[in-house]
Amino acid sequence: MNLLSLLLTVFGLSLFEIISSIDNAIINAEVLSNMSQKARRWFLVWGILFAVFMVRGFLPLVLVWISVPGIGILEALTATFKGDPAVYKAIETSSPVLLNGGGVFLIFLFFHWLFLETKNFGLKGERFLQSQGAWFYTVVSILLTIIVWYGLKQGSLLAFGAVVGSTAFFITHGFKQYAQAQEENMLGKQSHLSDISKILYLEVIDATFSVDGVVGAFAFTLSIPIIFLGNGLGAIVLRNITISNISKIKKYKYLKNGAMYSILFLGIIMISNAYGFKVPEWISPIVTFAIVGYFFQKSRMELKILEDSILEPTAKF
Repeated sequence: MNLLSLLLTVFGLSLFEIISSIDNAIINAEVLSNMSQKARRWFLVWGILFAVFMVRGFLPLVLVWISVPGIGILEALTATFKGDPAVYKAIETSSPVLLNGGGVFLIFLFFHWLFLETKNFGLKGERFLQSQGAWFYTVVSILLTIIVWYGLKQGSLLAFGAVVGSTAFFITHGFKQYAQAQEENMLGKQSHLSDISKILYLEVIDATFSVDGVVGAFAFTLSIPIIFLGNGLGAIVLRNITISNISKIKKYKYLKNGAMYSILFLGIIMISNAYGFKVPEWISPIVTFAIVGYFFQKSRMELKILEDSILEPTAKF
């Protein structure tokens, strides 16, 4: 990987990490607003060690280690820079199972958002599809059947990866729903938790919500150090935004849409790679930049129209 590709991948990973965690960051900011300055500083400085090293670094490492039999954790970590062709070949050979599972996970995530989650409607058809929420289970079941069918033609492990991806989605979705409910409970005055207890709770919840970004990272690269660098940078930037400027980010109401459509395309890219259609690594960051850029600009234009409509009566007066 040359320097340009490396930078493109790292910044693409960072952007994806930021936009896929915006919703959780907004709730975090609301919880932190009721806490002391010292607790906020702790969340930003010390909490980042857990968020970056334990979650964004350790989790993808474990996923690669589990999916690639015959290599150790240290080998998985250093494969990119050690230059050991045997280790790199082992990772590349076993990667279709991981990519197929991750792709299914991301596609299920997208359709759950499209059919069932409350959203700002950014494209035509989104309102109609949300009104047809019961179809979510039909759509993902049919997709899983098709993916498993073609997976069985290439090997049982590839098909098994798709099943694991769907299972992981429903398990993590359950945890995320519970975590979100607990996080919202902390917003109420009825919560008697101390600031430190709330910080520790936020870290655990952050780990739950970070799974989407970690899984999506494999659409960009299989290199653990690069994933760690890109996701870690994104997590640090997001923590700073959470503390200082989350109210401004909330005004850009279609950023979540950008995140979810990015997730759809990254899932498709992962499954394509799993089935032997080699998609160049630079495609994932370019697609992410393009989709997020479109929805950012759409949000910006609507925000400008809203601000102009507020200022116009004042100017006339």
